[in-house]
Amino acid sequence: MSENMQSEHNVWDLTQLANHDRATRFVMRFQESLCVYTPPVEQLYTNYEIIVPESDGRKLIILPNPHAFHDTFSHINADAVVQTSLFIAPDPQGNLQLLVPLSNGARRAMPLGVGLNFIQTKLGVNVPFLPVLTKGDLREFKQSTPILHLHRIVLHKVTRHSEMEIRTIRKAIQDKLIRHFGFAAVGRAALA
Repeated sequence: MSENMQSEHNVWDLTQLANHDRATRFVMRFQESLCVYTPPVEQLYTNYEIIVPESDGRKLIILPNPHAFHDTFSHINADAVVQTSLFIAPDPQGNLQLLVPLSNGARRAMPLGVGLNFIQTKLGVNVPFLPVLTKGDLREFKQSTPILHLHRIVLHKVTRHSEMEIRTIRKAIQDKLIRHFGFAAVGRAALA
């Protein structure tokens, strides 16, 4: 696939968002903590930079680190990356919270680290929760509040990697979560 074609898939268009500056600042908070998956090229970026082009502040470009090729995982089939019903949003003070759906249709807000551990506990020790972002996950909620919809990688659906490669992918995602969100209780056990 050509570099231009690949780059096109790494451009996030924010023109549909009312407050694109606020949305940009919000998503920048995750550059060091959440990995990005790009379905058309089947790549997972664990080391990347988010660029706002000077010529168009309503776009974001996801640039994988060219000096860390080992931090980009290729050939991850798109059906192994599934939507969740989980969202990350700021609370009124700007703290990050995870919005978790309840059976009655409402959502429960939890501090992000607590929420990530809660989801991991619900899945159990043998099913790691591996959240990732994809193009289109950055949205707006009430009053132009930015939110991120989470996808997750389901490891048993990853079909073109060895068991050792799959462990490396899991560890790369979980290490970022542990380092930045304190996603630890079950997440660390799942690394063993």
